[in-house]
Amino acid sequence: MKKASKTNNQAINSSELIIAMDELEKENGIKKDVLLEAIETALVTAYKRNFDSAENVKITMDRETGEIHVYAEKDIVEKPEDVENDKLQICLEDARKINKKLEVGDKAEIEQVPKNFGRIAAQTAKQVIVQKIREESRNFLFDEFNEKKGEIVSGIVQKADGGIVVLDLGRLEGVMPVKEQIPTERYHVNDKIRGVILDVERGTKGVPQVIVSRAHVDFVRKLFELEIPEIYEGVIEIKSVSRDPGNRCKVAVYSPNENIDPVGSCVGQKGIRIQNIINELNGEKIDVIEWSEDPAIYISAALLPAEVMAVDVKPEEKFAQVIVRDDQLSLAIGKAGQNARLAARLTNWKIDIKSESQFREMLAKMQEEAEQGEVEDVQEEGNTETTEEISENNVEVTEE
Repeated sequence: MKKASKTNNQAINSSELIIAMDELEKENGIKKDVLLEAIETALVTAYKRNFDSAENVKITMDRETGEIHVYAEKDIVEKPEDVENDKLQICLEDARKINKKLEVGDKAEIEQVPKNFGRIAAQTAKQVIVQKIREESRNFLFDEFNEKKGEIVSGIVQKADGGIVVLDLGRLEGVMPVKEQIPTERYHVNDKIRGVILDVERGTKGVPQVIVSRAHVDFVRKLFELEIPEIYEGVIEIKSVSRDPGNRCKVAVYSPNENIDPVGSCVGQKGIRIQNIINELNGEKIDVIEWSEDPAIYISAALLPAEVMAVDVKPEEKFAQVIVRDDQLSLAIGKAGQNARLAARLTNWKIDIKSESQFREMLAKMQEEAEQGEVEDVQEEGNTETTEEISENNVEVTEE
């Protein structure tokens, strides 16, 4: 389908608007083409509203000069008598006065020069443009922060009343729900705190809202990356993290390079590296252990600071029976079972801890039950023989 345009040199000049859009693209990342499309759509709405037009209107804006052109689009019919609506149709004869190549079925674009297409129309267009710029800014910020999931951000506390903590992250607002706060911490307005970005959501009126956490295990992971260059560079890997926020944390690290001590590198000289992380977590204790492919070794390390005597593993069930000395039992289990619970989360194994004396008692009981079972088997065997003898006698008596 061919299109023809009857041009008019009296186009509206908007070169200053083009310059402003170039600046917006540089500063806010809003693409110029998106803005231009929004402006064109806004101008069509403004034109139809202010001029009560029933025409099919097309408005274009030059991408370089900013010149705005208004066109009435009309379908081409063969004869003047075929024109049913002169605002939507034009006969072939009149269309060819615009462009000789046009045929029936094509569209003719006839440029309009609307009088007083000024203040009211411009104001209407401006409102739509501002809204589009606002939407694009929000979308840009949403995408920008969405790509930063798992990264650490700093913010100033704006609201802290014992519930949700609201943070000023600069261009966006951050929210830290109660479950993402460290229970032992208290936050105050104007405090500067750090957290990890868990998610980005659409808030009221589509405004992006960043969900921040200080209690998540990823916060510990990122702090290790920031403080320990070997982890950031990939020389040392964090295999697993388990955490009771505000109280204790266990981190399993590993290095494929045999010449590197992963635990020592994380702790640092005189414990300076790990102390920086502990300070950020307001005194939360951190156990750094070396990951091992051998589950027995790994589980023994995970139960630190307790000393383990033996570990019996059942890989198919991912179950481990751990034996510790009597004086190490409470340390292995931890206060309210914390140490054992964190070790189980860290290794992803079910762990049953028993003291040496408990284990011996268990073995003695098992042995006693086994012996008792043997006695019962012997008695049952004897009863069977007696029954057989009686049966034989009965048979003999019957035969006689």
